[in-house]
Order: sequence, then C-alpha cells, then structure tokens
Amino acid sequence: MKEKRSLHLRVQEMCDCYATGDPLKEMSIVQNEADKDEAAVKWLALAALHGVNNNAEEITITRNPDGHVRVVAEYRKTELPSPGHDVGQKIVDAVREITHIESDKGKIPLALGIRNDSIALNIKFKAKKDKEEITIKFPE
Repeated sequence: MKEKRSLHLRVQEMCDCYATGDPLKEMSIVQNEADKDEAAVKWLALAALHGVNNNAEEITITRNPDGHVRVVAEYRKTELPSPGHDVGQKIVDAVREITHIESDKGKIPLALGIRNDSIALNIKFKAKKDKEEITIKFPE
C-alpha cells in the first residue's frame, strides 16, 4: 500500500522522533537501512536537526555522475557522513518532490516544524552534466 502522507509531513514527523537523539550518529548508519525511501526521509530530518543543533549556515548534498554522494556542512567545512548511493538518490528525489523544483535550477523557502516550533529553511537545487547539488540554508 502506498504511503498517503506527504514527504514534507514525514520529514517533520522524523524530526520530532529524533529531536532528542544524536543526529550525526544516526546519519552515519542510515545507508544500511533496508527501506531506502524511508532512509532518505530520515536522513533529511537528521540533517535538519544537525544543522539546527550545531548552528550550521548550510548543508550541501552533491551527487556526482558516478553516483557518489558527498555532504558538507558549512560552519567549519566539516564533511558529514554520506547517506550512500541508493539513499542519496532517494534524498534528491524526496527534495524535488517536497519542493516541487522540477527544473535544473531552483530556489524555494521551506517551513519545517520541529516539535513545538518551526524553522524557515531555504532550499537551492542545481543540476548540470549529471551532477546534482542541493543546499539547505539555515537561518542565522
């Protein structure tokens, strides 16, 4: 049976679920999960929590033509655990579905509820020559 709740809502629910845990630790093992779609939603929630908890400026996810996924958080140029090839592709698909960015380039604000609060993120998507880059910009 197909999931009826929106990806946006599922990311928010995951944020609530993992709000008191260690997002970085969970991010490092998400690529081992059997359900890659669910792992992508979980990874997005964990990335948002990590960014909020660690005062990140932005988190950039880059997927190269060979499928290699690299994640960099901008606060002191620290590389975060990669979600792996399969989950990385699902993350790109999930972000496109949540933001409705269908072209090779786009930018959109995204309100994300976390517990009893919300945060306004800016999502930027760029694709060229099979390389895709998603930047999640956090407010100051």
